[in-house]
Amino acid sequence: MNGEIRDREIRVISSTGEMLGIMSPAQALRLAEEADLDLVKISPNAVPPVCKIMDYGKFKFEQAKKEKENRKNQKVVEIKEVQLSMTIDVGDINVKAKHATKFLEAGNKVKVSIRLRGRQMAHANLGKDVMMRFYEMLKEVAAIEKPIAMEGRNIIMILGPAKK
Repeated sequence: MNGEIRDREIRVISSTGEMLGIMSPAQALRLAEEADLDLVKISPNAVPPVCKIMDYGKFKFEQAKKEKENRKNQKVVEIKEVQLSMTIDVGDINVKAKHATKFLEAGNKVKVSIRLRGRQMAHANLGKDVMMRFYEMLKEVAAIEKPIAMEGRNIIMILGPAKK
């Protein structure tokens, strides 16, 4: 900005947004000082670089205000976990489905996992069937984001809120 611009020639835009043309940084800085404003390089990678005559303090304030507004509107999506077992009973799976529905309706993702113990590793397909049955109970409110997969001794699936 201002005297720190070292390029041989720059494209200058006025404070009103009007193109002033290509000139030397000294000429542009003189124009900026006459208007009691700053010369700020806004596009350094362009050929020639683009500089704008503006009030730098006001520009920084507006940028900070926009950033703050964006952070306020941003929603953090959490991943909640629901653990099932291969031998889960109907009542238990219904309770887990209700919990998962609450999480999904709140806009969170749900990680569904089954930990295989001992000889259950030999019957991983039964665990995948339990996962599919669980998803069938939730398919109105959930969409599969990461399909059923084995990760070591665990079978994992990630569900996200369904698009409406």
